[in-house]
Amino acid sequence: MDRLDSIDIRILNLLQKDSSLGVKDVSAAIGLSVSPTYERINRLKRDGFIEKYVAIVNREKIGKHLLVLCTVTLKQQSMETLVIFEQTITNFKEVLEVLCLAGNHDYLLKIAVKDVNDYHSFVLNRLSQIPNISNLQSSFVLKEIKNETAMEIV
Repeated sequence: MDRLDSIDIRILNLLQKDSSLGVKDVSAAIGLSVSPTYERINRLKRDGFIEKYVAIVNREKIGKHLLVLCTVTLKQQSMETLVIFEQTITNFKEVLEVLCLAGNHDYLLKIAVKDVNDYHSFVLNRLSQIPNISNLQSSFVLKEIKNETAMEIV
């Protein structure tokens, strides 16, 4: 980890919990004037600690009621086949996350769709059309116990 002092950590923790906070709000919360707070936030962005600011949308409210975790196993894992899979899968709007794994499966996909019928259509018409897939295993999320984006920074 690059050089983060306790003030940087406090700023990052605040913005992880609420990215809509303005510089004045952050500066008041950490007890630092606005100008140095602004400079620190810009440095944290420039140095890559802050990648982007987002609003986390409630997927249920927008009709994405089904969350699916799908493992993907490829027939072969050459550099070319991995690149083709990764470039293709990242263009699917239903896919929220793609994780490359070590172990029995090559990838884990987090997919949000309206319902089982939409997922079935997605698998048949899009996912299974990607070359070199040997196996797909889907698990349907019944209940989200914890869904947190903020990470502890020490």
